[in-house]
This record gives sequence, C-alpha cells and structure tokens, in this order.
Amino acid sequence: MTKVLITGGAGFIGSHVTERLLSEGDEVVVVDNFSTARRDSLEPHERLTVIEGTIADPELVERAFEFAPEVVLHAAASYKDPVAWGEDARTNVVGSANVVQAAERAGTSRIIYLQTALCYGIKPLEQPITLSHPLRPVDSSYAISKTAGEHYVQLGSVPSISFRLANVYGPRNLSGPLPTFYHRLSSDKPCFVMDTRRDFVFVDDLVDLVVRALRGKGAPGAYHASSGSDFSIQELYDATIAALGLPPHEVEVRERGEDDAFSILLDPALTIETFGWTTSTPLVDGVARAIAWYREHGVEQTFTHLQMPEVRA
Repeated sequence: MTKVLITGGAGFIGSHVTERLLSEGDEVVVVDNFSTARRDSLEPHERLTVIEGTIADPELVERAFEFAPEVVLHAAASYKDPVAWGEDARTNVVGSANVVQAAERAGTSRIIYLQTALCYGIKPLEQPITLSHPLRPVDSSYAISKTAGEHYVQLGSVPSISFRLANVYGPRNLSGPLPTFYHRLSSDKPCFVMDTRRDFVFVDDLVDLVVRALRGKGAPGAYHASSGSDFSIQELYDATIAALGLPPHEVEVRERGEDDAFSILLDPALTIETFGWTTSTPLVDGVARAIAWYREHGVEQTFTHLQMPEVRA
C-alpha cells in the first residue's frame, strides 16, 4: 500500500487517478477547494480522506502533509476564468510553492505535476512540438501561472516528473469543446466549431501513465502526455453528434481567434520510450463514454481558460 496525496483530487483528472489508486489498495488524501470539481466525483472510501480548501493556504497544506505521503500528484489548478489572474497566481504559483516545500519537509519521495501544453505558446515553432521547444507561456494567465508552478516543482529538492498534457477528455470533464457541445446540443442551442486541431487523450489512458510515474517509473524531468496525432474540432463535433444519436449536419466553422492555436501537437517519443505507454482509446469511443456520463450526470456549467467568441443566436 502506497500513501498518496493528490491536490485537485476531486477534479476531472485527479478523481480518476484517486479511484484507480484506491482500487489498487493505496491510501489517498485528496485536497480540493471544489471550485471546478463536482462533489459527486468521489465516493466515500475507508482509505480516502478529503480535505476541503485551497493549496494557496500554507497551513491547510501543512495539515494535509501530516499524512506523510510517499508520493504526490499535484493536479490542482485554477483555470475557470481567463481574467482571474490573481486566483491563477495564488493557486497555480503560490499553491505549487506551498506543495513543494511541504513535500520537502514531509520527506516525500516524488512529485508528479500536471502541466499544460500551452507552456509552449499558441504559435509553436515546430509541429509536432518536442521537449526542446522553448517555453513561451505568454498568451494566457493559465499558461503563465502553470509554467511558474512547474518551475517551483523543478526548483524543489523532491524528484519530480512534469507531464505536459495534450487535451484530456472523458467523463467528468467540464472544460473545453466536448462538454460545451453536449450542453448546447442537449439544450437545442446553436453550436460552432473553431477551425483548429487538437491532440486528444482519453482520461483513462492518461491515468495509466500517471500511475506508472507514481509507482516510480521514469527518471525525473518533463514528458509529453500525448497521442502523437491531432484531430480537427469538426471531427470532435461529428463524434459528439454520433454519440448523441443525432443525424449528421453542417455546423458553423469559425476562424480561430488571436489567442487560439491552430494546432498543438506534442511529440510523445520520450514518454513512449521511458514508460512503455501509448494511448489506446479511439476518439469516437472516448467521446461516447464521455457523452454517456454527461447524460447521466448533466452539465450545468463549463469552463475555459481562453477568451471565447459568443455563439450567434
């Protein structure tokens, strides 16, 4: 049994990792302020403790680390409001510093950090993006603050792995185009798709990778959590239509805004070599599983870290 602390453990990715670890016999402490997490994401469990609060509070972080975790998954992040710069800085920067220093004092052996691919900026110099690409997180508060958080994780003395994520999707995801498509289509509201492409990773595939790192696999450093392929947002929309059982139809296609990348495709070669990991869930299957969850649980609110154009009535 491993003792694991997960910040943001009730959120989209964190809750899936929490469930996997509990199913494998681990003891888990979750810290979450439920700003974007659903309270029904985690079922009560004898080996699960949930601490409600923000990692920007150093005293709360210290209390969480009294658990003396062997490893930490740092998944907590502020991202729901693109103009909430102060909250992004408090959670993603100060919060990360709090977590790293508490982990040092607790004797934690490893930190796994979840980073955004937007650390490379919205105008990458190469496709696919390699790990040697310069960090250019100047296009959003989220990217700036998440990259600063990554620097604090790397500055600390606890060995760390940073996974720079492609677009992760699946059940419980409330950010990005997929839940927005579902929410609008199920409410008979118009949709549009951006003329962009994205690299999509189903959440269960990502969990496989994260758990391998939590178990000690992989040397410290940065890695890409990526399928190595990109899909148009139109393809994602078509998969959503199919999962909902709606007839195929044309949808408005809009040119991307200045703060939106045409494609963010990450090179996963080092991850494949190091962890023996590749994605295995086809996009249509992953979308169908996400839509099934949305149908059962509903989508009342979605989030984005980018300024998005309004849907025309």
